[in-house]
Amino acid sequence: MTSKVVVVLVMLYLSGFTCGIRLDGNGYTNILIAINPAVTEDPLLLERIKEMVSDASLYLFQVMNNKLYFKDVTILVPPKWTGKYSRANTETYEKANIIIDEPTKLNGNDPYTLHYGECGTEGRYIRLTPDFLKRDELIKFYGPRGRVLVHEWAHLRWGVYDEYDERNPFYTDNGKLEATRCTKNMTGEWRSIPSGAMCTPTNINGKPSNCYFFLHKSQTAKTSVMYLQSIDSVVEFCNKKNHNTKAPNNQNRKCGGRSVEEVIFSSSVDSQNIPSSSLPSPSPEPTFSVVQRQQRVVCLVLDISGSMGGQRIVRQRQAASLFLKQIIEDQSYAGIVTFHSTASVLKPLTLIDNLETREKLADSLPTIPTGGTEICQGLYKGLEVLRMNGGFSNGKEIIFLTDGESNNPINCVNNAIASGATVHTISLGPKGDPLIEEMSEKTGGKFFYAGDTLNSNELVDVFASLTTYDGDPTQQTIQLESLGFTVSGSGLFSGTVSIDKTIGNNTAFLILYEHNPPPTILVESPSGQKYNTFKPDPQGKSLTLNIPGTAEKGKWTYNITNKALAQTMSITVTSRAVSADVPPVTVKTHMNQLSSNGAKPMVVFAAVSQNGLPVVLADVRATLESDAGDKQELDLLDNGAGADSFRNDGIYSRYFTRMKGGKYNLKVRVQNGYGKARFSLKRHSGAMYIPGYVVDGKVELNPPKPSVGEEDLVADVGNFSRTAIGESFTVNLPPGVPTATKFPPNTITDLNAELVKDIVLLTWTAPGEDLDQGTASEYEIRYSEDPDVLRSNFSNAHPINSSNLLPSESGSSEQLSFTPTSGTMRNGTTLFFAVKAVDKDMLSSETSNLAQVTKVIGYIENGVNINAIVISVTILTIVVGLIACVIVTKLKLQQKAGW
Repeated sequence: MTSKVVVVLVMLYLSGFTCGIRLDGNGYTNILIAINPAVTEDPLLLERIKEMVSDASLYLFQVMNNKLYFKDVTILVPPKWTGKYSRANTETYEKANIIIDEPTKLNGNDPYTLHYGECGTEGRYIRLTPDFLKRDELIKFYGPRGRVLVHEWAHLRWGVYDEYDERNPFYTDNGKLEATRCTKNMTGEWRSIPSGAMCTPTNINGKPSNCYFFLHKSQTAKTSVMYLQSIDSVVEFCNKKNHNTKAPNNQNRKCGGRSVEEVIFSSSVDSQNIPSSSLPSPSPEPTFSVVQRQQRVVCLVLDISGSMGGQRIVRQRQAASLFLKQIIEDQSYAGIVTFHSTASVLKPLTLIDNLETREKLADSLPTIPTGGTEICQGLYKGLEVLRMNGGFSNGKEIIFLTDGESNNPINCVNNAIASGATVHTISLGPKGDPLIEEMSEKTGGKFFYAGDTLNSNELVDVFASLTTYDGDPTQQTIQLESLGFTVSGSGLFSGTVSIDKTIGNNTAFLILYEHNPPPTILVESPSGQKYNTFKPDPQGKSLTLNIPGTAEKGKWTYNITNKALAQTMSITVTSRAVSADVPPVTVKTHMNQLSSNGAKPMVVFAAVSQNGLPVVLADVRATLESDAGDKQELDLLDNGAGADSFRNDGIYSRYFTRMKGGKYNLKVRVQNGYGKARFSLKRHSGAMYIPGYVVDGKVELNPPKPSVGEEDLVADVGNFSRTAIGESFTVNLPPGVPTATKFPPNTITDLNAELVKDIVLLTWTAPGEDLDQGTASEYEIRYSEDPDVLRSNFSNAHPINSSNLLPSESGSSEQLSFTPTSGTMRNGTTLFFAVKAVDKDMLSSETSNLAQVTKVIGYIENGVNINAIVISVTILTIVVGLIACVIVTKLKLQQKAGW
């Protein structure tokens, strides 16, 4: 695979990330492990997956005091594998809880979990490699596979974090150097690499210089799984009694100093469901099912009832036509069913094998509305069509569109569930039947609301998003542009769209309009070649241009001249990858929850990556629009503040606070218009790579991890843009409540402290007035020599006079320096700092993460007094209250240009 090709994968994920998993009594069920379609078929891989899960189940059972184990697991193998496997139902690669994929340039064979929500929220997936599972020599780098899986499961299911920290591997406590770990009962020695000699860490950019803490291979400590599960004696998570609250790790930073066990039993998704009673040993063995998806089979079930008259039947034809002509993959099957009071087969399942087949299907789409609305009749007929191919419906899809409620309130959701098909549902306009939303939810499908006007292009976006990935990127259609606009009579609308080097095949421009005569259109390539011959569909009021061959790389321009009265139009541009070896830039989007009553904030997440490599410095903007026309645009940030958990990890996010009641659509646009985007070395939560152990006084070294050079970090893709939508979501506010609850400023999570001579420097990112929106009114900053005082009794800690420190706009960088009063920073003193932000209504944020500084002249290591000045800097959660001078630096919000 080409090393400098960027795939931008923008994902706004749900809060219930581990989709499908259920805790049934003491056993976890519906766990889905999916093997990437690019992985070569190997029976050994399947055996090793089963061995790993079985071993992990035994270890989980032991760690959780005989209360939890893995009960049933489904393994989804690639469509091109030739062995005999059961047919998949609604399982798909994108729904997997555990992914088996080839190594990436950044992570290699490191096991890791994509987890970027708040403490206690579920992660997206665990990622393992075939080599990790098959190469036994890797066990000494990470530990036994089953134990590693339990470590990752804790990230995925319970939203806890690692208790080691590569950025802050050591700190000082009461004048003694300590490795960042939990618990402190884990013993080891500071040794240099590669000599293995005793050494002393020095604070060089926050990292030791070739001096690492090597654990003794023989231990008696039982904790903790989230530090180093590979040690034989480790059979517990850290709990409230033995948790190391001073360690500068993500568990303390993100979870307010709480132990892993406290999070699991108090705020995780399972906190209210973990059984109180234990089972007898040994735990039951997991059961496994191995399934496979076949070629894609889709039936469009389209509403042609009387309420679809006027523009709606036209919008349906326009969007469904795009799906049939551009979106559905080659060698798939597609059929069409229409329904009103009854249902009928418009087109039976047809193999998509050439452009002529696609156009014939699109030309057959309905144009005349009539009759009532019988939703279940449409479903029954759609399932009947699916069964025409092989006599079964499981593993196939229905795309179901309607604009109204059924005249007959028969509930056919159970029929949809029993069919084993995935049903995606679309409500066109605000009066769609609630039945269809339930139908999609319970069959593993997606639900969308779409307005029936062109200015947002919503319905076209819905159909454009219904593509799948089967391992061949040339079969996946990418949406480059989607834009609605209003043009005056005889007016002109112009714009540009970039074709980057990852795409260019099957490039198409689609123009939709409202009134005749159709507009005239001129498209020009970067080299000046002009295209003005568009294929018309008068009944669908659309014009399509297919660029022959591979579209030229660079900036394309288009000019659309209106020849009718003032009207709304839209443009959609799609393309595909130029090569199966070059993954294209892609975008997928979701909210953190699909329903809200306004009491809790909603979050937009966007993950931008290239085949596992995070892409930073892209411009990411989200548009959220309700069925009542309320619209909000948010610039999503990757700054490690507010809704964003980690800086520069390729995950862009923002709180959505100005909620009003209604159904909402989410649309995200990603750009690299100025070529700023770069890869990031930031890795997500995952098991530690073990550098070696001390055995009988000697260091046994493992090979160092492969490094990634700066030359690998340039996102060499040129200018690009991508557009996509996510599932629709609903805000149901209490009666009489026009807007959502007023929220306090967001919690500050990136507080940092440095000690330079006798001056303390604090830095953090400014929160907003309403979470991460607007500007807070004031800060309350306190310090203590006891971190627990700051966490549990903030108001009793020593205050700093911060009246001269006026908060900056949300997202700005704040800086505060001061000299502690006489006697505060004597030798051996450690000060912990924290801050709260307060808004104009006196609503206060939660206490920030703690930050600490220690001044030590001569510290104790291995019983020896080391005469050196060591300044320990950690990011925990707190701020000091003794000020001689205050310097505040306000940096501009990271706004992006070029929208």
